[in-house]
Amino acid sequence: MTADVVSRCGYVAIVGRPNVGKSTLLNHILGQKLAITSRKPQTTRHNMLGIKTIDNIQAVYIDTPGLHNDHEKALNRYMNKAATNALKDVDVIVFVVDRNKWTEEDQLVLDKLQYLHSPIIVAVNKIDRLEDKKTLLPHLQWLNGQLPEVQVVPISSLHSQNLATLESLINNFLPENEHFYPEDQLTDRSSRFLAAEIIREKITRQLGAELPYQSNVEVEQFKQEGAVLHIHALILVEREGQKKILIGDKGERIKRIGQEAREDMEVLFDNKVMLNIWVKVKRGWSDDERALRSLGYTD
Repeated sequence: MTADVVSRCGYVAIVGRPNVGKSTLLNHILGQKLAITSRKPQTTRHNMLGIKTIDNIQAVYIDTPGLHNDHEKALNRYMNKAATNALKDVDVIVFVVDRNKWTEEDQLVLDKLQYLHSPIIVAVNKIDRLEDKKTLLPHLQWLNGQLPEVQVVPISSLHSQNLATLESLINNFLPENEHFYPEDQLTDRSSRFLAAEIIREKITRQLGAELPYQSNVEVEQFKQEGAVLHIHALILVEREGQKKILIGDKGERIKRIGQEAREDMEVLFDNKVMLNIWVKVKRGWSDDERALRSLGYTD
């Protein structure tokens, strides 16, 4: 980099209610699937960095769990705390909302943003699904009224529509800084963590209605042997009935989950993968703070 080119780098928190498209937005900005996605709310459980470096600009995105009103279990409280903590000391906040819908949980996010000093960009997502484009303008005007000092950008994460405009706004807010990470680094998370998340995505996509949130994945072995990456994973559920659902008739469902996860892992790790999965019952793990800490749910 030449001396007269200003280096910019900063943290960008992507926040919003569950299932509004935050992880899909991160993946399309990065141009690579990093965060897991599904149609089920609360798929994202942890804050995760996605790092994008182009020439002199490095944007460090923080994908957060959806802020929600359910405080019933320790896991729900952990996710809300993780998302709230991500708002501290960031350089830019991207508040993702739906194209024509406003919920109590959107209001919950808005209430948390009202007193922050970081620049805020409202990304109005899923505009590709609008049946009547005329309904968008009143919604944009209403959002401007709620947050008069912010920029409002209509986007479609899924189709990468208007993302260049969004990124340009984000980059303009990034402070002058040396880059925090090497230019080829994509995330702060380990390969073990990413492997576990891929398996959890397949579970959520196939069993979202039958096994809502009472499953967790631990990778117990992650070992390169010659040309093959050997991964051993343990899926935790809370009841015997959930274990039976997860395994499926003659093991067909767990086999399908494993096959789909392995295919994604081979793309992500650019390596042949041998994946072995087991299922174990661990009662009450999602409402046990000590168990959550042992499973990696820490600040």
